[in-house]
Amino acid sequence: MSQAQPAEFELQVEDRDSAVLTLRGDWVHGREHPDYRELRDELAVISAPELVVDCSALGTWDSVLMAFLLQCYNQCRDENIEFQPRELPEGVQRLLQVATAVQPYKPPAQRRRPWYARLHLGELLRDFLERSRETLAFIGEVSIALWKLLLGRSNTRFVDFRTFCYQAGPNAIAIISLTSVLVGMILAYLGAVQLRQFGAEIYVADLVVIGTLREMGVLMTAVVMAGRTGAAYAAQLGTMQTNEEIDAIVTMGVSPVEFLVVPRILALVVMMPLLTLYANLLGVIGGGIVAGGMGITPLMYMNEGEQALSLVHLNVGLLKSVIFGALIAVAGCRAGMNSGRSSAAVGEAATEAVVIAIVYLIIADAAINIIFQQVGI
Repeated sequence: MSQAQPAEFELQVEDRDSAVLTLRGDWVHGREHPDYRELRDELAVISAPELVVDCSALGTWDSVLMAFLLQCYNQCRDENIEFQPRELPEGVQRLLQVATAVQPYKPPAQRRRPWYARLHLGELLRDFLERSRETLAFIGEVSIALWKLLLGRSNTRFVDFRTFCYQAGPNAIAIISLTSVLVGMILAYLGAVQLRQFGAEIYVADLVVIGTLREMGVLMTAVVMAGRTGAAYAAQLGTMQTNEEIDAIVTMGVSPVEFLVVPRILALVVMMPLLTLYANLLGVIGGGIVAGGMGITPLMYMNEGEQALSLVHLNVGLLKSVIFGALIAVAGCRAGMNSGRSSAAVGEAATEAVVIAIVYLIIADAAINIIFQQVGI
């Protein structure tokens, strides 16, 4: 049995036009063999247009040799050096021919487009039109389902409505309490900074009462419900879409809009005015806490706030709450019903529900304020 020979290589430059790479020893796994980086550095130095690979002194070999030769071939190709093997074993020659038969794919160089061409305006327009079509179709289905509910021919169940009312109402009390008190305190503080310059700190009560009843109470409640309940609706319906539960409901001849969407919309529309009233109360209390720090007694704050209190301001906030509740529920349910059938799609649907709901809230709030200003309310 012959003794194993160590694997090694030697690179010699014979003349200006040729270099010879001699491979010796046994190139097999489990034995020490040269690192190709050594040969790569030497090849980068020589300037010969041809490399002759001499394997006459080669012993046993396996994939270690093939990997070494293939790296050498690729470097020669990249540097425009002609690769010329000499006395390769038949197996190595066949494998090398197979490995180098197809050139590696190189993507075509892309010309850098101007910034306006990278905006993909056509794709954005198509996406906007597709989303608009889905939204209008969904609103149409909800309208038909609500009409059937009024006629008593709907598959909507009262027990589902009651469950969603509990989820959207009592379960949201804690977060609504925290945000409402803090928003009332912030509103009072911002007003106090300006009113103190004129010695009119007492009017902080007017600012807090009117601002909370007409705007901040309902708007902050709606934003919280969009992030809490709207995203929950999208996640619930998206998960049902992934598990093919909605397909099963359709197979049984039941409208998923009547059975799943309508109870959620009605529950949020009913609970939003109640949550808004609760948020208004806590917002006024939060403003009173700041007013107390300015030397305004609770009795003075209550008397001044009572003068600013009006059913008009209260009704404006309650009307907004009904509209905001419907918009949040529609955004969440539409995102869930149109969700894809994967866990990633459910997450995207929940995110989309929150973003779209907040956009709806801002647009609706601005439109309602403009209309009320024009009619003098």
